[in-house]
Amino acid sequence: MSLYVVQHKHNAETCPAGHPEMGPMLLQHIAPDNAAKFGISMRGDAVVDGQHTFYLILEAAGTDKVDEFMSPFAQMGTVEIWPANACEAVVKRGHC
Repeated sequence: MSLYVVQHKHNAETCPAGHPEMGPMLLQHIAPDNAAKFGISMRGDAVVDGQHTFYLILEAAGTDKVDEFMSPFAQMGTVEIWPANACEAVVKRGHC
């Protein structure tokens, strides 16, 4: 399993948080049990207040799984996926 940081951005006009159906659906989508169906382990998530930017830290077998998992978010904005490592691994190898 590899570690990934994912960023999703959307416009204020397409913000799913206030949508009566989309917001709850996306919460169910990122639930650990549902993520596991995609072969993904959720390590963390956060929304930057007022910026319409959502970050996730995921473990997955590859970017194809992460891309598939993030497809509902791609319908309303951008999704960027970056391979990542835990801080301990970066220090151990001696560079970022």
